[in-house]
Amino acid sequence: MKKYLLCSLLFLALACGKSSPDSPPAPTPAPPTTPAAATFTNPLLSSGPDPWVAQKDGFYYFMRTTGGDLRIRKTAKMSELGTSTEKVVWTPGSNYRDIWAPELYFLDGKWYIYFSADAYCCGGHRIWVLENSSADPTTGTWTMRGKINTTDDNWAIDGTVLEQNGQRYLVWSGHKDFNNIPDSYMQRLYIAKMSSPTTLTGPRVEISHPTYDWEKQVGSPSDPWVNEGPEGLHHGDKSFIVYSASHCNTDDYALGLLTAAATADPMDPAAWTKTATPVFTKNPTNQAYGPGHNGFFQSKDGTQDWLIYHANLRSGQGCGDQRVPRMQPFTWNADNSPNFGTPAPVATPLPVPSGE
Repeated sequence: MKKYLLCSLLFLALACGKSSPDSPPAPTPAPPTTPAAATFTNPLLSSGPDPWVAQKDGFYYFMRTTGGDLRIRKTAKMSELGTSTEKVVWTPGSNYRDIWAPELYFLDGKWYIYFSADAYCCGGHRIWVLENSSADPTTGTWTMRGKINTTDDNWAIDGTVLEQNGQRYLVWSGHKDFNNIPDSYMQRLYIAKMSSPTTLTGPRVEISHPTYDWEKQVGSPSDPWVNEGPEGLHHGDKSFIVYSASHCNTDDYALGLLTAAATADPMDPAAWTKTATPVFTKNPTNQAYGPGHNGFFQSKDGTQDWLIYHANLRSGQGCGDQRVPRMQPFTWNADNSPNFGTPAPVATPLPVPSGE
């Protein structure tokens, strides 16, 4: 009876799938796979001179030079800029030509676009401003608020807003006297106080002009020496103006740096110190010729600082629509100055901005 019971138990064990010494071991479950890190590649678009990015309420708003109108792209992720929709928000008709370098700001509860254009009324480029009270700059109506009047009403491009010590300033590139031949061969950086988003008050003050050889590179003898595309930046106890130097007709178009104390009066030329060497230059290996006219933005989670700029893919392409927008993160040196590194390679996967 005991022998029969033991055999029955063995039969039940086998029937229930219990392992025997000759059975293969159960397979080990595969470890969970880690999702591949999200990446993007430069360039962001097939064309995009003078790129600019504004941020508000979780969205990025991108603008660029088109030459004939003003357009905005809205996206929740800068890494997906290329799939966003570009909307024409203002068409000038026949009154303006050569529309350059738009910059978008949300100031005092309204949106403003500052742009450069040659209007038939004024004999050369000036800075103009549009206003929109809509919460979203891609909606609502853009109203022309007119020309930003400098005290001398001289040639002016690339207006940007700098905030310091609770005061707003407009910084731009201009000529000392566009009608004077010696002066017209040098573009300088000027600053003036703003009494409102549409109005300057007081005189303009020059804070920089080309002094080093790397600021005086040109593509032809008729090209002027250039300081242009100023952009404000703050970090720690320092304020900076990052600007583009040399003519855009040359591959040596590059970024320069002016530095002042965060509490300094930016209208005092002596407050600004120019870095003796460029801080961002061409990289032929990475197909970056003439990198410049930049903007700045932060990653969505606020932990990274990013540089957006244009560059040509090949040598000798100059100032045209071949300039493509690119972006890359940057860091800070121990003295609180920005460290932009070198232009990143094109068509190479790079990690997307943190938080995307």
